[in-house]
Amino acid sequence: MDGRLGRWPGPTSDYPVCSLGYQVAAWIEDRCAIPDREQQGDKLLLTDEQARFIVEYYRLDPQTGQFVYFRGAQLTRPQKWGKGPLAAAIICAEAAGPVRFDHWVALEETPAGVVGKPVATPLIQITALSEEQAQNVYSALLPMIELGALGRDVEDTGLGRINLPAGGKIEWTTAAAVSRLGQRITFVVQDQTESWLATNGGRKLADNQRRNLAGMNARWLSTPNAWDPTEESVAQYTAENEHDGVLHDDVTPAEGLSIRNQAERRRALRAVYGDAVTGHRLGHRQIKPWINLDRIEAEITALLPRDPAQAERWFLNRKEAPESKAFNGAHWDELADPHEIPAGELIVVGVDGARFADGLGMIATDVLSGYQWPLGIWERPQEAGDEYEHPLHEVDGALAEAMRRWEVWRVYIDPQYIDHLVTKWQGEYGEKRVIEWFTNRPRQMAWAVRNYSQAFAARDFRHSGDEDFTRHIKNAVRRKVTVYDDDHRQMYVIAKDRPDSPRKMDAAAAAVISWEARGDAISAGATKKPHYRTRGWS
Repeated sequence: MDGRLGRWPGPTSDYPVCSLGYQVAAWIEDRCAIPDREQQGDKLLLTDEQARFIVEYYRLDPQTGQFVYFRGAQLTRPQKWGKGPLAAAIICAEAAGPVRFDHWVALEETPAGVVGKPVATPLIQITALSEEQAQNVYSALLPMIELGALGRDVEDTGLGRINLPAGGKIEWTTAAAVSRLGQRITFVVQDQTESWLATNGGRKLADNQRRNLAGMNARWLSTPNAWDPTEESVAQYTAENEHDGVLHDDVTPAEGLSIRNQAERRRALRAVYGDAVTGHRLGHRQIKPWINLDRIEAEITALLPRDPAQAERWFLNRKEAPESKAFNGAHWDELADPHEIPAGELIVVGVDGARFADGLGMIATDVLSGYQWPLGIWERPQEAGDEYEHPLHEVDGALAEAMRRWEVWRVYIDPQYIDHLVTKWQGEYGEKRVIEWFTNRPRQMAWAVRNYSQAFAARDFRHSGDEDFTRHIKNAVRRKVTVYDDDHRQMYVIAKDRPDSPRKMDAAAAAVISWEARGDAISAGATKKPHYRTRGWS
């Protein structure tokens, strides 16, 4: 954006947005104070990242004047990026600023040709699971008001509530304060929603508040850190399932940047912390960076030996930490080498999956080279009804075609949810050729995963680069089991990130057992059967 405080110019050629956010941003910079550190009491200056979020959050439909993001927004950033102070600044605006559409004017009169007005009697809640969490935002809000120009209008501030002129109020509340959840709230900040779970009342709390906001035609702001994908938090559910009328603002580092490589880690940190690291010089005014990456890296280094996933989530904003991934996605991409295996070559096949809800993967492996490719990957379409079943004729046809085209030594298939295929194929191809191979036997599967992982690390195979196959491989996560190797190191199997996850990985399991079949073929000394061809003589 061109121009800065408090002279936000409105839509520009690179950011043509109809929004009240230009006025809101200018209002915040004019009325609010920096709440802490050495610049405490100075006027609060917004960085580019912060201002763009505000402009998007208050974006309007240019025909109706209604908010585009009419339900709310989720702002996801790493630890200490500044979500709390930004949320506090938006609360100040919701308390007294031009945050509701009033009327249109000529474009030259005001940014975006729109004029805003305050909420008549705002009731604003800062909500968290505990009082300590609620204070993350509230402790920034009090000095932001008291030390700034807004303090002249809002004089009645306290540790538990802030009374606003004309009868409005700002208060913090927790899951325990059930009596407050039915109030006629006009704006809510839901803080640290990555920790709001069904088991601790967070899911019910979010549902109640958002339902009340709907009745008031009001909005919410969710400010989580990165979530643990196994916990099914409110933040995760919002990110994955709530899109209509919800602004999602999230930054993750480029895939493949390792937290264990110092240079790559620094690049990743700069990406997710953004303006908090770089700061800004705007004319004669300077916004100083407030994050010291050396200090952050020291904390990461301390966490890596015992809890790398925590370091990934809190500081790199990764929801599915690569340390918990079964396979290195960047290395997998490097192993892509699309080509065809000639007809008649000796191959093996692995099959894993389910019949209805989960996916089904059928992965072939060339015994000689170790090259892998999918014969088929089937997933339930999003619009499928309750009667959906993977198309048996396609699954059956894929294996029949493989049998016709190549020399298939063995088919290893996990029968747990697709025993109908086992029965059918054993009847057609023989019980010695179609073998039941159970992935739910921890010792067997853990060693198979170990063998595949070692081949993966040694780059002993290539694959077709198929998009769905790649996605399943990258979705697979580690799940430790009570199986130990010869050096007494705990082993793991592969799984989805949670039982009901939409991120399928059945083709990854099929690839593992297909690789195991290849190893067994080599150990058994399997070779191609001779093919005799009739030659014509002239």
